[in-house]
Amino acid sequence: MENGVTLLFSEVLDKVHKAKTKSEKVAILIVNDNSSLRMVLKASFDPKIEWVIPQGEVPYTKNDAPMGTEHTVLQSEARKLYHFIKGADNETSQHQKENMFIQMCEGLHESEAQLLCDAKDKKLHQVYKGLSKDVVREAFKWDENFMIEEAPKYPQAPGSASGV
Repeated sequence: MENGVTLLFSEVLDKVHKAKTKSEKVAILIVNDNSSLRMVLKASFDPKIEWVIPQGEVPYTKNDAPMGTEHTVLQSEARKLYHFIKGADNETSQHQKENMFIQMCEGLHESEAQLLCDAKDKKLHQVYKGLSKDVVREAFKWDENFMIEEAPKYPQAPGSASGV
């Protein structure tokens, strides 16, 4: 978020790409952190997550509306991404999923649609140089399994917390 304006994920990752140091890249992700950005990055970097949308070019019509106008944003669309992850939605047919993905891409600004396609193909790190699994894991405090590291557990004293 910059000056109260929420950036498109493509803008956030472009800033990461242009940042000079790893700590600057991590800081940009921290400042723009939200659950939707985490979902997109996790789906791109976590090797255990498999997309059901075929690899390669997606046959959609690019939305050429200017940034900030007639398009949806990945931040709000990300909650629908589970449809495209293997094992997460077993009710929707493969054909329906592919049509939904195309519609999602057509609604997004073309830079975010491209970002989504690159995430699906697990190649965000190739498009946005410096956006590595290490940068993402450090920014979101994820362990090597792309999960939030557990806080240390302290032994609990007997009795209730209020001492009554």
